[in-house]
Amino acid sequence: MKIRTKQKNSGFTLVETLVAIAIFVVSVLAMLISLGGGIKNVNYVKQKIIATYLAQEGIEYFRNVRDNHVLFDDLNDGQVGWDNFTAQMLANQCNDLTLGCGFDDQIFPQSDPNAVFSCASGCELNLLNGKYVVPTYGGDDSNFRRSVVVLVNTGPSGDMMQVTSTVTWLQGSGPNSVTFSENIFNWY
Repeated sequence: MKIRTKQKNSGFTLVETLVAIAIFVVSVLAMLISLGGGIKNVNYVKQKIIATYLAQEGIEYFRNVRDNHVLFDDLNDGQVGWDNFTAQMLANQCNDLTLGCGFDDQIFPQSDPNAVFSCASGCELNLLNGKYVVPTYGGDDSNFRRSVVVLVNTGPSGDMMQVTSTVTWLQGSGPNSVTFSENIFNWY
């Protein structure tokens, strides 16, 4: 006696194939969207790290200007140097909270007292050719802007200044900024 068995097709139907392809496409799209967001976040972090270093550099520059004044003004008389430093900050309106001041790090501060200048006409400083300088030197715009505010004679005896360095840049949907603040003292 012969028993007949019905053979089933063991392949996929068209509907099953379309559902599998749809699931695969959705998962690949989700992965690509996630990857795009990750790249965007990495770029933001990169820009923020650069801005952080530029803000710290702003404070370090004014500390260097202070040290040069204290060490080299009027035959190493530190108090005269501190007073000259204070006068330079006031003359350049560095204590104006709305303006602040900038600096040109292409010029050594001792050789030109105008290396520090008021931002009255705007501090359009850019990171150009590896230096953070005035745009007249040429180069590409880096999208970073820095302003430094120096509050003069904030200590009880007039021997302290508060230096606040802010770097702003445009990215994505709007402006971003990093701000650092530090007190510098008349150490003489």
